[in-house]
Amino acid sequence: MNSIPHLRTKLAVTGGMLAYVALIYWLPITCPILFVTGIPCPGCGLTRAWLAALRLDFAAAFAYHPMFWAIPILYLCLWRDGRLFSSPRMNRMLYLVIVLGFWAAWAMRLWGAFC
Repeated sequence: MNSIPHLRTKLAVTGGMLAYVALIYWLPITCPILFVTGIPCPGCGLTRAWLAALRLDFAAAFAYHPMFWAIPILYLCLWRDGRLFSSPRMNRMLYLVIVLGFWAAWAMRLWGAFC
């Protein structure tokens, strides 16, 4: 019998993501970190970006958060145990590009907010 490695963790992450979406849908808080600190988090705008992408408005999605495309890739990596490519070097490069992209988007957002 084949089993999925770390199934509980994968289901917990999926459930947590769905619970977060449901929570922000029903509460007037858009981002808990922004609500508490007043500073946008690196993921601020992702929900709005995905809602725009689901309406096929990719220009608006990119304007809300330019890294919206990374979420399905990271989710796929989670279900494939962190190995999207057969080469470990390619997997590390993918993660590096995504992390640097999130940090760059966050820095640009902060720069615009404080300048």
